[in-house]
Amino acid sequence: MTISELIVLPFADYAFMKRALAACLIVSIGGAPLGFFMNLRHMALLGDAMSHAILPGVTLAFLFFGLSVLPMTVAALATGLLVALAAFTLTRITTLKEDSSFTLIYLVCLAFGVVMISRSGTNIDLIHILFGNILALGDGSLLLAAGVACFSVVAVCLFYRGFVIECLDTDFMRASGGGRNVHGMIFFVLVVLNLVASFQVLGTLMSLGLMVLPAIAARFWTCRVDTGILVSLAIAALSSVSGLLISYHAGLPAGPSVVLVVGAFCIASIVIGRHGSVRSYLLRS
Repeated sequence: MTISELIVLPFADYAFMKRALAACLIVSIGGAPLGFFMNLRHMALLGDAMSHAILPGVTLAFLFFGLSVLPMTVAALATGLLVALAAFTLTRITTLKEDSSFTLIYLVCLAFGVVMISRSGTNIDLIHILFGNILALGDGSLLLAAGVACFSVVAVCLFYRGFVIECLDTDFMRASGGGRNVHGMIFFVLVVLNLVASFQVLGTLMSLGLMVLPAIAARFWTCRVDTGILVSLAIAALSSVSGLLISYHAGLPAGPSVVLVVGAFCIASIVIGRHGSVRSYLLRS
């Protein structure tokens, strides 16, 4: 089998592979820069909790409207915002810390959503919602992901300086009256929007795969924010192509294959990366 048959023909001959690749690249463009900032802000686990906590809203929309993009998107967005509000309220009026409150809510929501699907749907419905169906995306899902990605790129460009300062020097942001709360709110809305878009592609359990994992790998190659974002985008794009090809040739689920490839990049970066890796530690010893 030639290189062309291995790499080019699957995308050239099959429309579903082209659509899957387009969806992964779109999600990467919108989510990878936010994932890098999430990593700087130590929000990776918080984002993971949010991606799981939207499941009840998505399930309700699915039970009433089926796999319709607009109702599921509105329900996921509303659920995400309500979960965030509930978690922040618990943090303010009780002794629970933010991570504990989000963990509590997301585990309850995840279990409740799975029970709802198992009682009213089928195993195929459950797998589709939890893990996505990247090889059968409709026009609505692609348009939603593209719209969110465009909005996210514009927002990151407009608020880039504020995001960087808030991540690296919150004391300066607070002292200069730079609108820390405003930037934090904008950033959180962008994260929720991208989680909703990623859910359409990778499902609720893996929607952070192309957002956070490339950023984790990039941190081992550069200490600069702008370069790190570009490296994150490159890793996400390469992982999308590689994961889909592995899925096609090996007959594996597409979404998990993409996430596994990104995970492999993370492990390789941890071992041989330029900054803070196992290799750099051994060279210092």
